[in-house]
Amino acid sequence: MLSLYPARRVSAFCLAALLQTMPLATAQSVNPKVQTPSVTRQPSKTATPQIYPPELVKNGEAVYQQNCTFCHGRDAGGGETGPDLTHSKLVADDVKGDKIGDVVRNGRVEKGMPRFNFSDAEMAGLAAFIHDQRAKAASQVGGRRGVDVEDLQTGNVEAGRKYFNGAGTCSQCHSATGDLADIASRYQGLKLMQRLLYPRNAPAKITVTLPSGKTVSGTLAYQDEFTVGLRDASDWYQSWPITQVKYKVDAPAEIHADLLAKYTDDDIHNLMAYLQTLRGSKPAKESQ
Repeated sequence: MLSLYPARRVSAFCLAALLQTMPLATAQSVNPKVQTPSVTRQPSKTATPQIYPPELVKNGEAVYQQNCTFCHGRDAGGGETGPDLTHSKLVADDVKGDKIGDVVRNGRVEKGMPRFNFSDAEMAGLAAFIHDQRAKAASQVGGRRGVDVEDLQTGNVEAGRKYFNGAGTCSQCHSATGDLADIASRYQGLKLMQRLLYPRNAPAKITVTLPSGKTVSGTLAYQDEFTVGLRDASDWYQSWPITQVKYKVDAPAEIHADLLAKYTDDDIHNLMAYLQTLRGSKPAKESQ
């Protein structure tokens, strides 16, 4: 359990373990024009805790698990595409499903949420379950998402910059003025650390050597025990039986995985401090 104090230096390796329990965001799911809010969100202090009969909560759990888990997670704490309902302002302001029911039955199609035609009894149970999960989350002091952005800014920016350009080998694949120029505007706190430690959907490059000696390079598009395929610079898809070619895959995500065994706690905190300065075309001032 993580305790919350201003600018508390939380163990980076405790956070790494924590991140493995969180849904992983992909680059496609983040709007780069919208600044990600702080991951530390407290339930509305004005909201009155709502208590529901256990049987109603149990019935609502069945409805939730069948229809809502994939998007919002099994505990309503956020899933593949849906937000954390336990820290939702709409849920905090809801009274016995009056606001939850409106969203569920009308959907939010523009955000990818379909409409659900639940009965009044199903809707009452669903609201009860969500409020019950919210109450459980509020009772967990320093809950699993309870980490302030400031907790991840306790490292040394200059040391992080040196690690990025030196021992960390980050600059071999990334640029502080290129692909990472605005990374801190797109991701904050745990989400930024998540992208650092456990990147997902990072495209892998592949070079295939044909029997003739000719090489074909592109983005890895398919690979199993029988076939390997790629898309070349013209977006043409090509594939070959792996018994007939030689190939080499360059997977950036694997490099990040290898680094997990090499990071020290200071390395991660310093690197995080530096990355959080990258909010535009001008990164942290480099020493002369």
